[in-house]
Amino acid sequence: MRAVLVGPPGAGKGTQAQILAEELSIPKVSTGDIFRANVSGGTELGKKAKEFMDRGDLVPDEITNAMVKDRLAQDDAAGGFLLDGFPRNVPQAETLKGMLADLGSNLDVVLELRVDEEEVVKRLSGRRSCPECGRVYHVEYDAPNVAGKCDNEGAELYQREDDREETIRHRLKVYREQTAPLVEYYSGEGLLATISATGPVAEVTSRAKSAIAEKRSAA
Repeated sequence: MRAVLVGPPGAGKGTQAQILAEELSIPKVSTGDIFRANVSGGTELGKKAKEFMDRGDLVPDEITNAMVKDRLAQDDAAGGFLLDGFPRNVPQAETLKGMLADLGSNLDVVLELRVDEEEVVKRLSGRRSCPECGRVYHVEYDAPNVAGKCDNEGAELYQREDDREETIRHRLKVYREQTAPLVEYYSGEGLLATISATGPVAEVTSRAKSAIAEKRSAA
C-alpha cells in the first residue's frame, strides 16, 4: 500500500498518518522525521538542509526530494508507505511519480482530509501549551481544570506563535496557493479519495479506512 495524505494545517494529518500506518502495517514517512534523521545523523543532505533550517527558510525542493528518495529506497518501505508532508506542490508530485517509477512501483491512493477553514482556525488558535511539561490543552475541547493553568505544573499556559490566528490564516493561504493544486492533480491521475476530517478521531479514521479500501478495490 503506497499512499499520500494531503490536507490543510490542522486537518489532523499527523494523527491519522500514525494510526493508519500502524493499521496498514506500513511505515509513516514524514518530511519532518526525514529532516530530523538526516540532520541528527550528520548526512551530507542533512548538513545542506540545516543551513536553510537555521535561517528559517524552506528547504529547497532538490534537497527534500533527495532525502525522500533515499527514505523510500530503504527496506522497510519496499512493501508500502504512508507519506505525510510530501509532496507539497505539483512539481514535487511529478518528482515522486518519477522516483516510484525508478523503484518499479507507483501510488495506490492519495487521501485528502477536508476540513472547513474556520474549523481549522478554531482548532489551532484555541491551543495552549505548558512551558514546563509541554502538555497541550484547548480552551474549548480540552480545557485545564483552572483556566490558563496547567493541571500538572500549575504553570501559566501560553499560545505558540504559529497558533495565533493571523499566522494560521497565512498558513492556510500558503496551502491554498501551493498545496491545494495537488488535489486537482491527483484527481486527474485517478488516485484521489476525499473524506471529511471533522468529528472524533476514531470516526475520521473509519472514514479514511473505508475510502482507502474502496480505492483499492476499484483499482
